Amino acid sequence: MKKIVFTGGSGRFAQVFKRVKHKYKIVYPSKKQLDIEKYEKIIKFLEKFKPNYLIHCAALSRPMKIHEENISKSILTNIIGTSNIVRACNKKNIKLIYFSTNYVYPGIKGNYSEKDPVLPINNYAISKLGGECAVKLYKNSLILRLCMTEKPFVHKRAFKDVEMNFMFHEDLAKNLLKLINYKGIINVGGPKKIVFDFAKKTNKKILPMSAKKKFGKNFPTKQTMNLKRYKKIINKN
Repeated sequence: MKKIVFTGGSGRFAQVFKRVKHKYKIVYPSKKQLDIEKYEKIIKFLEKFKPNYLIHCAALSRPMKIHEENISKSILTNIIGTSNIVRACNKKNIKLIYFSTNYVYPGIKGNYSEKDPVLPINNYAISKLGGECAVKLYKNSLILRLCMTEKPFVHKRAFKDVEMNFMFHEDLAKNLLKLINYKGIINVGGPKKIVFDFAKKTNKKILPMSAKKKFGKNFPTKQTMNLKRYKKIINKN
């Protein structure tokens, strides 16, 4: 039986993923067992468990303002922590799957393919792209650029003027293990929709808001991705 280490095991996505039936032996180490900010601790854990794959989901994400107010923590977790994971996987020859974000794209024209230039739209995306740079150095890796959130939609307001490919954690959870043997970059998300229209299906109390009014007229509102590669893989499997 092949083995997987899953970082960020106490996080929102992991709680959903743990309910999925599969044929792998998966461990979800606590931060005490595997602190991504401490390289030697990562090595020690990997030597003990000897996994075939490492799914790197651990990250600093919300609240978004933390990436503006505490850039040291953002760098330490999302860039240096990810770099430590890459170094460890390289040393132990472990396949690495990295959770990135659709926010690395500029959000100007929409329908971005994996080959399009990136231009992160906020500090969170910059930190995740920093992690991507480390991952790309390691050829035995896969980057998933995700557009994903909890079900039901957790926020009180949603943008009425921003188009994205949101999917719920449950949607990725059932398909994640179909992706892990691929390499390179895969855009992962759901059907193209205005964020408010997506949100109101599971949260009837959601209120609309304007991104352009909140952040200015130049805020990127076409943040959709081209999902051809993802759909081809899922349909194949």
